[in-house]
Amino acid sequence: MERDRPLPSVVERMWGREPVTRRGPRPRLDLATITSAAIEIADAEGLSGVSMASVASRVGVAATALYRYIGSKDDLLTVMADGVAPPPPEPEGRSWRDYLALWTRAQRDLLLEHAWLLSIDPLVPPLGPRRLLWFDRALAALDGTGLDHGEKIHVASTLTGYALTDAALLNGVGGGPPQMEDAVIGGAADYGEVLAELLDPAAYPALSAAMRSGVMRGAKGWVEDEDFVFGLDLLLDGIEALIRRRAAEERSSCDEEDVLE
Repeated sequence: MERDRPLPSVVERMWGREPVTRRGPRPRLDLATITSAAIEIADAEGLSGVSMASVASRVGVAATALYRYIGSKDDLLTVMADGVAPPPPEPEGRSWRDYLALWTRAQRDLLLEHAWLLSIDPLVPPLGPRRLLWFDRALAALDGTGLDHGEKIHVASTLTGYALTDAALLNGVGGGPPQMEDAVIGGAADYGEVLAELLDPAAYPALSAAMRSGVMRGAKGWVEDEDFVFGLDLLLDGIEALIRRRAAEERSSCDEEDVLE
């Protein structure tokens, strides 16, 4: 399929498709080395520590040398978001549900391990080979379920969004910046107390009643994983219901065809 516009040069490099030239001196760097250096800085200092200058210093070249490989800070973030991803989990005979549960948890854990990923625009669709391999494995896990390609993509996107949201919550409550914890929130229980104080029962009757009941004092799942599992099971139950519905529709269609014959 022909595209009207060429791929961005950084995407071409991520896929190893840039043209090879035999002229001039052999390059001292490669994209993998630059990406690894940038990730090391982000893990140690956060995204605020990542710049063309800091990465160049880490790999021992002038900042201008990086522009042969990375056109901008945005390009650098693109390759970092892809380069930090490990290989996706292997199916190993798991059912679609067990695999997607493992797949979603692994994404959430990756985001928690490299919290700077949460600051990169989540609306940018993946273009790199590593993140797209994760996407591929999720779709493959749904083979044989009766879902069409569009539904499989929606399932994978929804689970990715859940992993992102849960990681952001965990990073912000009980695991976020110290100044926020010290000022307002130190965990789920504190969050519930803050809301109980802020919410007007007349304007927020349901949420106010929930917070005033003390429910958040028992919400250890924010740290111990119970809330994550509960939400994930809700999503997987919905996917399972969709699969059953599609199977019923297929049976009904086959019955109608048999009657017509």
